[in-house]
Order: sequence, then C-alpha cells, then structure tokens
Amino acid sequence: MSNAELPRKSGKRNGGEITLQRMRIFWAVAHGETLTKAAKQLGLTQPTLSQQIANLEAIVGTPLFERRSNQMILTEAGHFLLRKAEAVLRNMQELEDGLAEFSAGLRVTLRIAGLSSMLRLVLPRAIARTQEMFPDVEYDIHDAAPPDVLEMLYGRRANIGLINAGAVASAGTGFMQIPLLEDPYVLVVPGNVQLEGIASSDGLSRGVRDVLNRSIRFSFGTAHSQHVQEWYSELLPENRQVASTRGYGDALALVRAGVGVCLAPALACVMDGPAEGGFRLYRVSFPPRKIVALVPTQYQHTQPYASFLQILQDVSREIELPALRDTPPILAKR
Repeated sequence: MSNAELPRKSGKRNGGEITLQRMRIFWAVAHGETLTKAAKQLGLTQPTLSQQIANLEAIVGTPLFERRSNQMILTEAGHFLLRKAEAVLRNMQELEDGLAEFSAGLRVTLRIAGLSSMLRLVLPRAIARTQEMFPDVEYDIHDAAPPDVLEMLYGRRANIGLINAGAVASAGTGFMQIPLLEDPYVLVVPGNVQLEGIASSDGLSRGVRDVLNRSIRFSFGTAHSQHVQEWYSELLPENRQVASTRGYGDALALVRAGVGVCLAPALACVMDGPAEGGFRLYRVSFPPRKIVALVPTQYQHTQPYASFLQILQDVSREIELPALRDTPPILAKR
C-alpha cells in the first residue's frame, strides 16, 4: 500500500471520539446561555451535562468554554468547533430527511414550531389549503420562542420554524429564510385612554397620565429589552415598568384591566378576538417584526414541504392587520 493509500488517523484522543451526540450537546450548551437552560433542553441533569462537556474537551485536547459562574463562554477553539458542528448537524439532518423520502408507506409529518400569532392566524389557513393537495400529511405543531425554535430545528424536532428574523443570530444562517410578512409594533392602551391630538402629558388627565406612565414588558432577550427601554425613554420618559410577562396574551389582559400600556406586535393583538376588545392600538416608530419561515435548504424542492411553504407565503400576504390608529403627537419622534 502506498503512502497516499494509507488511512488517516481517526483523531481520537484519550479513548474517545467526537460523536454526533456530543456535537448536539456542545451546540445546546453553546446556545443555551447557561448550563441550567441547556440541561433542561436536553433532558439531562446539570452534573451529567458538565461531565459530557469535560469529556469532549478531553477528547479535543483544549478548553472549549470559559466557566463564569453558571455561564459558559466559548473560547476561540469553541467558536471554531461550533461553526463546524453546525455544518455537520445540518448535513446529517439533510441526509436523514432525504433518505426518509425513499421509505415507502411512511406518512409524512410536517413538524412546525413558531410564534403564537403565526400558529393561530396563518398556520390554520395554510394547513387547510395544503390538505386539499396532500390529504395524508400530518402536522406536529409547537408554540415556541425563537431560541427554542432554532434548537428544535437543529435537534430535528421541527423542520419548519416561524419566527422573527431579527431574533435569529448568525447561528441560524445555515437555514433558508423565506419572508412571510411584516408585523408592525403598536402601543396598546386601555380602551378609555384616548391620545388623538395629544402633544404632551400636560393635555392628559392625571388618571390617564398615570396609566400611560406604567408599562407591561416582555422578557424576550437583552437586546430587545434595551431597544424597548430606549423607546420609552425617548417618548415617555416618565414611564416605569410595572409588570413583566412571557406572553402577549397576559400583557393584553393587564392592559384591558387598566394596569398600564404595552408595546406589542399588531398581530399579537388579534390572537384571542377582535383587536378593539378593551384597548386601542396606536402606530409607533418602532421596527416591525419581519416574520420568516426558517427551513433546511433541502425542503425547497421536496414535496410536500415545497408546496406548503408556497401556500404559507400566499396566506401570509392575505392576512389583514387590525385597525391601527395614527400616531398621536405625544408618541411621534422628536
């Protein structure tokens, strides 16, 4: 056997090897912010997860994370492995899903995860139309926040994600992004609060001014929270946060009760009934949510995924926003 024909070394160190399972664990920790969150996503205990990462670092021969309390910060080697691991995981998903197309007699299941507003307003119509073309397709639907959607896509527990494009970090660039719709943000105020023609808080009664200066906000990540805080600081500088929620439905209920106001996407205001049910929606100068379908590239030309994605685009274009009131002077950028 010539030197050119000699097999390469396997790259094993300390009796171990980099397996797909270890790469999935590494990816979850790298994107989980904390070991606690990563362990919950993977269904493992935190000590087990720590041991798995330690074993992987022993195999590669270099630290992949810097430990800071419960946080795991990627080292330079960790960033390198993350890029390679994501490519391998995407290719493996494409391989498995592609081979599944050759399996005779198996029912196709579209596994969809995404924002509540998209699952309630757009998805039902898209599924109804798809059933006319592919009556045997089944659907597995998950209401999830963008970070969880991305984790489900990599973990092959979802093959279509409906999320805000702005919430996808560079980790999501390996997926195809199909634009669906733009969802503008509005200031949601109780139904008895009228801001038309109001230029400053001096034109408001004390009760209305107090409501306008109390806000319900959402825990959707540091960057989003900071952007929201900047908006309030510029336009309603006396506003203070009185409540934090994980869902828009809870926030809207608080607004209806007169607890305060909230900055929310327009579509989220029609998920549970007419948008005018107990509150008013005012246009504001805040970047809209750009909703996309995030999918592995192989589905672009594979049925029934390709047809479903086209129908999803068609239905998204037909969705009507709730009636929005013009931006009052008090909420206009200076």
